[in-house]
Formats: sequence, structure tokens, C-alpha cells
Amino acid sequence: MRSFDATTFVAVAASLLGYTSASTLTPPVLPLIVRNPYLSTWLANAREEPWSKWPMFYTGSSMGMSVLASVPESSTVYPLLGRAHDSLDDDGHHYNLSYPTYRGAQYDASTTNLTYSIPCPNDSKGSEAELTLSFLSPITPTSTLRQSIPASYLSVYVKGSFNLDVYIDLNGQWVSGDRGSDIVWSFSETDFDDAKQLKTWKVKRRTEQLFTEVGDQAEWGTLHFTGPADVHHEAGTSAILRQRFSKSGTLQNRVDNEFRGIMQEEPVFAFSKSFNLSAKASSSSSEQIEDSVLFTIAHIQDPVTQFASARGLTYMRPLWESYFYSHEALITYHYLDFKHATALAANYSEQSAYDAYQSGSDNYQDIVALSARQVMGATSFSGTPENPILFLKEISSNGNSQTVDVIFPAFPFFLYTNPRWLAYLLEPLLEHMLSGQYPNQYTMHDLGTHFPNLTGHADGRDEYMPVEECGDMLIMGLALVNSLSYGDGKEMAGSSWSSLGEGKSAAVLEAANDGSIFALPAALETREGVFGLDDAWLSATSDHAAKKWLSRSYPLWKQWTSYLEEFSLEPQNQLSTDDFAGWLALQTNLALKGIIGIKAMSQLAEIMGEKKDAKYYRNVSETYIKKWEEYGMSRDGGRAKLAYDWYGSWTTLYSLYADALLCFHPEGSNGGSDSTAQHSLGADQQPLASNNSPSNDSANFIPDHIYTTQSRWYATAMQKYGLPLDSRHLYTKSDWEFQAAAVASEDTRTEILDRVAKWLNETVTDRPFTDLYVTERKGGFPGPNFFARPVVGSHFAFLALERACGGKGAEAFRTSSQSHSIEVLLRPPQNTQKRIFIFLQIFTAHSPKEKMLAYTAAFVGLLASTVYADGAAILKSLDEISASTNKLNDAVVSFKGDFPGALPIAADSIALLEDIKSGTKTAKASDPLTFDETIKVAGATFSLQSTVNMTLANIEEAKPKFDKLLLSPVILGNLKLDKSATDDFSMAVTEKVPENLQATAGQLTAGFDAAFDAAFDEAIATYKSF
Repeated sequence: MRSFDATTFVAVAASLLGYTSASTLTPPVLPLIVRNPYLSTWLANAREEPWSKWPMFYTGSSMGMSVLASVPESSTVYPLLGRAHDSLDDDGHHYNLSYPTYRGAQYDASTTNLTYSIPCPNDSKGSEAELTLSFLSPITPTSTLRQSIPASYLSVYVKGSFNLDVYIDLNGQWVSGDRGSDIVWSFSETDFDDAKQLKTWKVKRRTEQLFTEVGDQAEWGTLHFTGPADVHHEAGTSAILRQRFSKSGTLQNRVDNEFRGIMQEEPVFAFSKSFNLSAKASSSSSEQIEDSVLFTIAHIQDPVTQFASARGLTYMRPLWESYFYSHEALITYHYLDFKHATALAANYSEQSAYDAYQSGSDNYQDIVALSARQVMGATSFSGTPENPILFLKEISSNGNSQTVDVIFPAFPFFLYTNPRWLAYLLEPLLEHMLSGQYPNQYTMHDLGTHFPNLTGHADGRDEYMPVEECGDMLIMGLALVNSLSYGDGKEMAGSSWSSLGEGKSAAVLEAANDGSIFALPAALETREGVFGLDDAWLSATSDHAAKKWLSRSYPLWKQWTSYLEEFSLEPQNQLSTDDFAGWLALQTNLALKGIIGIKAMSQLAEIMGEKKDAKYYRNVSETYIKKWEEYGMSRDGGRAKLAYDWYGSWTTLYSLYADALLCFHPEGSNGGSDSTAQHSLGADQQPLASNNSPSNDSANFIPDHIYTTQSRWYATAMQKYGLPLDSRHLYTKSDWEFQAAAVASEDTRTEILDRVAKWLNETVTDRPFTDLYVTERKGGFPGPNFFARPVVGSHFAFLALERACGGKGAEAFRTSSQSHSIEVLLRPPQNTQKRIFIFLQIFTAHSPKEKMLAYTAAFVGLLASTVYADGAAILKSLDEISASTNKLNDAVVSFKGDFPGALPIAADSIALLEDIKSGTKTAKASDPLTFDETIKVAGATFSLQSTVNMTLANIEEAKPKFDKLLLSPVILGNLKLDKSATDDFSMAVTEKVPENLQATAGQLTAGFDAAFDAAFDEAIATYKSF
């Protein structure tokens, strides 16, 4: 086994700070260590200092985790996380207790960074030290193996000129919800390469209780807390250890083996690390030295659940166990894999951020980032590589297992992120019902009343939602099959993450022949320089795989559809997924879901070659949808009613989303589609369904005016914090808000998104992202209190729709074309056409080659869009940008291919992106520009072209160096974000050009738009080859 390269870790840890983009929203709670339902620790007070409260389990109960920093030169100790300082006496004799400056939190889909400043000791004039706690729970769609590991990373990153000591401890609250439980612990050191490399604490209940929860925490499983060999360790009473560290800055490498209760003389398990920064610095006291240390936190359970499978009640082993012979082997691999896990997580974080920004806004970027770990935090991987399974806990609303109407709102996340995981979620439901253990003709509500006991409902008395669950399963089934559509054979469709991997391995093909359609490689290989990647989701055999998957359960699909045929058009008194609202007959939205389910079955039958079934269910669905409109829409045609017979009511008709996602609505909506407004997705934005998927039976299954009507109604029903669920209450469900918004007009969509973002910034809820909240007053819980639920996967509804239907799923809901251009710089009045044309001739004469012109044009938007209210401010901004561009170019030129050299580039890139975004806001707020101001801006921009050209060229030339460091995905993400941000800048500035200057802009700037896009597209294509 390879040894751990500490130097590499320092650089990788630092790179985490580089790719975690600035966050704009301030939610009340942030994810820290979130991997599954039992390893789920959150920052409880994300709007306050992290030391003001203890971290918490998702239920709100405290989790013992504390971090302290000490400056030995001043004998001062600083709390960073948790309330460890409650154990300290600030007597001024042995140490001083003080508080750092908290710089705030940044987060993306996988990472949360908490950053602090610590003053230079003894009131000297030296610079402050910067310390960051970086929590990484990597989401790795290209590596199911990594995703299945129940462990997260904690990096401590320091930068300063004076020495710092850091202390971290955990307690027994991580292994039991019963605070009176007795726990046992041990300490071990892992040897490999003839050296001691890792230190690990192991903690568990003295008497484990298999498949038992207390306060939603597991009462079985072992906590593994791991650090490198050069840290000090100690187990003992919390106050004693914290005071010892505060006095001495270290621990004693001792283990207290008096096993006891969790809170009985509270035993903690601690590491300390000394950073000798002053010894590494030069004689200059201002030189900033960087260093890092890595810890991992794992909660290992074996088995993970019990499941009523086809062979009977089965203890289910964790998926990772098929690849590692022991817990120690898993922990060691996970620790040493930090470099690759970071790169893969960065790829997903950057791609999802780019896609969210394209599809929504900065706010949408943050909402998507906050939702991703929460979805995966409700799941646990099990099974074998031949038959993987993904178990899911409902969380907070109740403890149901594999709840169909919870998987359903979560599934846009899985379609976008990795459709393979959706198949793993559906597998246990299909296996159980195919085995005949569920007696009803409709699909089951869940696999067990309380996770982790998936024992089924042999009596058929699960929660009664028959139309809901049948519609959900049929819709998800077709969506999954569509994700396997191979298209014309030239390009693979589906998730962009499927591009990693070279088709199916021999092992997977063999497993598929044995009936395991979505198998993983049984023996992990190194591919593209990375160990343990999945095979590509799609291949030339994907259509065959879809049919094989369907054929196994085709009788079930027909059975459920027959139920919908009888009961969906006029659903009897029953619950929908919104069961907290109570029973109700003739629910308009529920009926629509059932009818769409019948329509989905017609497509599934066509895929299977069952022409008779396809025709029959198509006719039924088309007949029903006409009647549904008659029953469900208000008399004036202005809205959908909550129930057919509830006149004066209204509802959020979120089932429309399924109609669009399944490609039943191909024609334009909300004013029609502009043929010039085709949304370019690029090679990375592959569709979920190919253009060769089964043909649609009619132009629009649901009439276009239904979409338009609902979108207009939502605008009138909007409240302070969003769109209420229906006319009964002021509460809403964020999952359904996002599904409804995805198929509304752009104005309505933006309005909903902005109001949800406002709620996230202001809500008084104090738990992980709730999906059920009041849209007025303080935006609190309405009772019941929902939180940490995987249904926030519907926050990805925009992104899943963008990829659907050959990449055209969202086009029908765009009200106008959004041209992206840089023509803002030159829009002359008629009497100055000659003057501007001469300027253009000079401009292009200095860039005779098309590529160089493209480079220049690409950065015109970047550099010229920092427009303020007067010319002097513009020129000052351009001077500053010129200096920044030169600085970035110098950093790229001097880059030698090492991690420390990459850090300034990352920092400069992030700063540039933030400047662009800030410039957009400034431009939107500025007064209209005069013609003279426009000319001055253009001239100043022109003077920067040579520096811009060199910078772009040097960035492209540096790609091989970034490849070796696994940082190319980060650069790729920055390029995409810069392109999107520049588009926004250009449009913002365009709006400020006087109307009489715009007449001839198109003629004078012909070709610049194409050159601009080509420049970024070329750079993006270059970095995509990673």
C-alpha cells in the first residue's frame, strides 16, 4: 500500500478552499459530516459563531465535537467549534481565553468551509493567521464505491507567520441516542510501508442493539476517528483534556481505559496537532506559511438493515464490504484516497454549480449545493456489486423505509446526478413485490414502518395512498428508461458523469447477462488514472438493458396501470403524498398524476414492443385527460381547483412537471418558443432521452394553455416566502414549488426562486433545510416539523428537466430568447457610424487571426462590464482589472505544476468571478451610459487586449500541469462559470446603452457573439478531455 504524502495533502486541502465558491445565502443550518441516516452532523447555528452551540444531529440533539486553537507565544486559546470553552477557566495564569474573528461559511455540493482569523500574539504588528475547518462529504457520481463509504473528511488548513496548535475531540454521542448508554473504546496505529502512518480511535456501545434507534440515532455501529501519525492523542475526561491542551498546546498520548457512560465524566477521544509556522518562515515576520492536517470520521455498521427480500428476511451487508477485507482496510483506503475523492467531488460541485447558474441564478446555485448532501444523507448503500441496493429513510416526517412518495420528490436529484442510483432505490421495492409478499393490487407505500427494518407489509395495511404510489412508480420507471436511451449511437445520452469510463467492463457485461442490469464492476480497476470508477452508464447495449429491466417487472407495471385505469380519473377519498393535509376525494393534482402514469405505461409498453398495450393505455390516457380538464379547472378557466367539487379553491399543480419531464409536452409553452432561442447544452449537457425514443402520440398530452394558466395564477397567489401549496393554508412544500416553477414562465420561475431564497435567509426554523414551511410571518414550521428530508432532491427539478427529451425538456418553458453577446460596447447613433466603424477596423486590425480575435472578444465582456454610474469610475475599474489580469497572467506563467503554485491561480480566478458578479449588480443599478462613456469604455478595453490574449493562451498551455494535479475539473468549472457570468454582465450593460445608440449595433459587431462563444467553448473543450 502506498504511503501517505503529507505534502500532497497540504496542497489538496488548500485546493478545497479554492474550488468552494463564495456562497450568497445564509441558511440557519449547514451540513458538516453528512453521509447516511446515522452519520449526520450539522452546524446548528450557521448564522452565528460556530462556538456558540454544539454541532447537532439532524434532529437537533447535540453531537459532541469540539475544536480549539492555541497560540503558544501568547498562551491564548480560541474556541472554533462547539462549546469546549465551557470546560475552561480563564484565570489568566496558565492560559487566556479569547475568541477569533469568524469570517463566515462557504459551501458547495460536497464541502462546508468555516474560516477564522486569529490575531498575531503579543500585540505585534504581524499579520493575522487564517484557519479554516473544511468538512468534505464527497458526492462522487462517477464512483459508487466512494459514495458507499460511510465516512467524511475534516481538513484543518492554516496560514500564518506564528505557531498554532489545534485540538479536536469527539464523544460517545456519535454512537448512541441514549445518553445514558455505556460505551467502550480502543486506540490503534496502522502500519504500512514499514512505518506507522495512521492513528484511529474506535468507539461503540458496550452492548449494541441491532436495528434499533433511540432519537433516530443507531444503537449499533462503531465510530472511527482517524488522523496522521504525527498528531498527539489522548482519551479521558473532556474538561481535563481541554484544559491540558489550553495550558500546553498538546496531548499526552495516553488512553483512559475506564469504560463508562457517555456523559459520566464525559469521555472524549482527542487529537492535537502543532503547526510550527514560525520556524518555516523567513526573517520577515509577515511571511505567511501554509500547512494542513487531515482527519476522517466514519460510522461503520455491518449489517446496515434487515430486508424482506425474495429469499426471506435478510441481514443486508454494506456495499463497500465487497471490496475491502476489513474495517481497517476501508479506513486506510478512504484516508489515502483524499486526493482523488477531492477531485471527483470538485468535478460534481463545479458542474452542478455551473448548471444551476445557467438554469437559475446565484441563489439557485446555493439551494442546489445545500440540497445535495441532504439527499444522500438519507441513504445507505448495500447489496453486492452484482446486485447493488440503495436504502432510504424517510426522515423526520416519520421513519418509513423506502417510501415511494418520498423517493418520487427526491428522484430529480438522482436523474441529474446518477440515474444508476435511482435504479438501486427502486430495486428493493420491485424485488419485494415481485416475490408476492405484498397482497394489494396497487403499489406499496413503503417497505417498512421504521428504518432500518424493511420487513414489508404482508397484511397490506401500509399507509393508504394507492393512486399516488402507482403514479409515482410508473413515472419514475419511464424516466429511468428514458435515461438509458442511447440516441443515434454517436453520442451517449444521460448524465454527464457517464462520460467517465470506457463502456462496460467484461465483468459487468457478464453480470448483465445473468440478470443484473445495473451491476457494478466486481473487481475495481484503475481507469483514467483513478481507481474505483464506475463503468459508463450508457453503451450500445443500453436500450437492450432498458428492455430487460422492464421485462422482469412488466406484469407489475400493468397491474398498477390497471388500478389507475379504474381509480385515477375520479380518485376516492384517500391521501396524497401531502398526507399532513388530510384525506380528500377527487383531488385534481392527484388525478393528474395517475393519468400521467397511464400515459407513461403506454410508452413503457411501446418500448417493450407490446403494441396492443401501448395503444390501449394511450387511448385511455387521452380520454381521461380531456375529462380531467373539464372536472379539474375552475369555471372561468383561470386555475386548477384543489378538488373537482371544491369551487373557489386552487392548487399548485406540480404534477405538470412529470408531463414535461417524460417528454409529453414537446411544443412551445408560455407564449411559444422562439426558433432563435435554442438552448445550447454543450457536450456535457447530455439528454436523458434521445431523439430516437418512442414517438410522442400527440403534440402535447396536456394542453399548452393549462401550463400558461397555472403560471399566471401562481404569480397572483405568491406570498412573502413563496407559493403556498393550495388554498387551504399558507404553508408550502419546497419540493413542489420547484417542480411547479420548472414548468412555469421564466418570470414566475424567477419569482418563486427568489422568494424561497429570501425565506432561506430569514427563516426561524432551526433544522436542516425543511421542505414544509409557512410562507408568511417568520417562515417557521407549520407543525408538523419536517427537516433533513431527501425530498429536497426536487430542488434539482430545473436541472433534470434541462437534460430531458434530448436536451430540450426545458425549451418549451422559455418565454423569450436570451442572446449572449458583447455587442454592448459599440452601439452608435447613425451620425457616428463612421466613427465607430473606424474604431472597429482598428480593433480587428490588431487581431488578424480569428483565434486571437476570439480571445479578445471573450474578455471584452469580462473586462468592460464593470460599469459604474460615471466614466471616471469605469476607467478606474478597468485600471484595476488590468492589474488583476497581469497578476493572473504572471501566476500562470510562473506555474511549475506544483500545488502551491496552483493556489494563487485559484484565488485570482475566484476573485475575478466575484468581481464579475459584483459588476453585474452595479451595472443593473447604474444610470444609462452616454455615447461618450461607451466609447471610453471600449477604448480602455481595447488597450487590454494583448494581456488578455496572453492570459488565455497561457491557461490553455498549462492544462497538462493541471491534469497531473487532478485540478482540471476545477479550471473547467471556473471557465464555465466565467462564461455564464460574462453573459449576464453583457446583458446588464446592454440595458444601460441609450436606445438611440442601439440601431446599428448588430451590423457593427457582427461575428463578435460567435467569436465570444467560440473562445470559451474552445477552452472548455480543451479542459473537458481530463
